[in-house]
Amino acid sequence: MEDSKTKLFKALTVFTMLGAVLVGAMVISEVKGYRFIGGGVSATNTISVSGEGEVFAAPDIANISFTVREEAKKVSDAQDKVTAKVKTALAGVRKQGVADKDIKTQNYSSYPKYEWQEGTVSCLGLNCPPYRPGKQVIVGYEVSQTVTIKVRDLEKANAIVDGLATAGVTEMQGPNFAIDDEDGLKAEARKIAIEKARAKAEVLARDLGVTLVRVVSFSEGGYYPMYARATSVSMEKGMGGDSSMPEIPQGEEKITSNVTVTYEIR
Repeated sequence: MEDSKTKLFKALTVFTMLGAVLVGAMVISEVKGYRFIGGGVSATNTISVSGEGEVFAAPDIANISFTVREEAKKVSDAQDKVTAKVKTALAGVRKQGVADKDIKTQNYSSYPKYEWQEGTVSCLGLNCPPYRPGKQVIVGYEVSQTVTIKVRDLEKANAIVDGLATAGVTEMQGPNFAIDDEDGLKAEARKIAIEKARAKAEVLARDLGVTLVRVVSFSEGGYYPMYARATSVSMEKGMGGDSSMPEIPQGEEKITSNVTVTYEIR
């Protein structure tokens, strides 16, 4: 009986020691996590500063879109008309050096055109119905195709516009000047803004007699450029369809980044 109690006591002791070791390991792990990651530790003393970065760049591409719209009694006839005009228009675009990768069909649509046709009605004396019966009848089809073009040689933009007008497109929009790759410029503006915010924080910390510890929050907002744009032009007869386009200054665009950085201080 005494041996059984001794064995039970030893087993409980070993179990307790193992539990203590496990708990201790968990505590040490949590402490290390807080020290190196800072997870869950809220900063009580902070300062917030802002910075603005600006980058100037000239547009390097021009976007042009055009639409060809045709009607016919048969949908296949309308499609053939649209296809023929689009092929003619794109042949001129390719002659100006625009690559196929920069030509994209943005929209292609086909839908029926309806008219209301009244039916006949017989009247017996004064017993006529208050309205004439009728129905919607398909009288034809309209097909349209919209194509977008990215022009990398800006000196050819006006020539491309003139060529599209000559090809008989229905509507045209552009040239809309833009920067092909804005990501690098945005990153550059952001870097400048962060550097300015950091400089402000260092001056403020020195004046307050405190030390910057770490960044606890960051936010960014920015105004990105609105490029020079040409309004949509209708090339249909009677709608001012003229192949000559006004000269549109490209200008230089400004990309800005506004950041707010919050630092923990001590």
